[in-house]
Amino acid sequence: MKNVKTLALAATAVAAMSGNAFAADRTDLHGSDYKWMQFNAMYSIGEKPDNPASGDQHNYLEMEFGGRSGIFDLYGYVDVFNLANENTKDGDKNPGSGTSKLFMKFAPRVSIDALTGKDLSFGPIQEVYFSTLFNWDGLNGEGVNSTFWGVGADVNVPWLGKTGMNLYGYYDMNAKEWNGYQFSANWFKPFYFFDNKSFLSFQGYIDYQFGADEDKTAFVPKTSNGGNIFFGLYWHSDRYALGYGLKGFKDVYLLEDGAGALALESTGWSHYLSATYKF
Repeated sequence: MKNVKTLALAATAVAAMSGNAFAADRTDLHGSDYKWMQFNAMYSIGEKPDNPASGDQHNYLEMEFGGRSGIFDLYGYVDVFNLANENTKDGDKNPGSGTSKLFMKFAPRVSIDALTGKDLSFGPIQEVYFSTLFNWDGLNGEGVNSTFWGVGADVNVPWLGKTGMNLYGYYDMNAKEWNGYQFSANWFKPFYFFDNKSFLSFQGYIDYQFGADEDKTAFVPKTSNGGNIFFGLYWHSDRYALGYGLKGFKDVYLLEDGAGALALESTGWSHYLSATYKF
């Protein structure tokens, strides 16, 4: 989460996970620069889309990173699936299933405030961006090769605080065509602090595509709208984190649920367990 997935901030270690933690400093362009990286050991149960014939559970290692440098704001991650069981037919991300072992999300944004030197904030809007998003897997041809282009903002939402929001147009690099839009939002809310300065956080994201062309004749039929939402409860210290996430899917990646020859399940709920080491 996705992501973000751009999260917001009670201490430097928390802010480092954000990708949006600081508004542009117009007197010192690099005065709020920072960078962060962490490794997440993940286990997923019920992730969609799922081919019922190949199972719906897998483990993966995620390298997650981000930061701020002048006008640039960055969030991204690289996932490597099924680390210890990749050569079996069990699970939904093994090489024998025809899926990639890798997935990458890369989401650079350019602060229009910092680029122009003007304060564009108003009401709950704290900072405005030119936003991009790239999704790739390791497959050529019909693999994931998605790009998104649009505008974004850091928005002060009641209770959640600073929330990253973006509205994109979707450009399919494989088909070489524009096809619909995506709204994305992500948040990070520390809500309970322990005496040892560790804390609990509510964090998550939304990715929702709409206005796309339907294709009922495709091998895997496509719908005009769909997406996912992630709700996470995490414990954080300066160096470690443990978490549980509940993720809901509705025709995710615009794949029509249960349709076509593969009858993929693209709607439903999944569970995620994670253990994190922060660099």
